Order: sequence, then C-alpha cells, then structure tokens
Amino acid sequence: MPQMMPMEWTLLYLTFLTTFLMFNIMNYFAQSPNMQKKIKESINIKKTNWKW
Repeated sequence: MPQMMPMEWTLLYLTFLTTFLMFNIMNYFAQSPNMQKKIKESINIKKTNWKW
C-alpha cells in the first residue's frame, strides 16, 4: 500500500469530519419539538388538626 501524503490525510480527515458533523446537525434539527403545555395540577393537601 503506497503511503499517502500528509495533505491527503488531512483532506480525508476533514472530509469525514464535515460529513459526520453535517449528518448529526441535520438529524438534530429534523425533529420537530413537541409544544405541549404542561398543566400544573394543584396538589390537594388535606391539613388535619390533631387533637390529642
């Protein structure tokens, strides 16, 4: 296998890196966020007066 020149290694690395980053960025922004408003449910606390 012939040796590659250092410039070819860097171009190969940059090509794979940009492909990887673009793939991840497109997958991240492809998902639409769910805009569901969570309704705060009031917690019913029954206060009891203890009579000893």
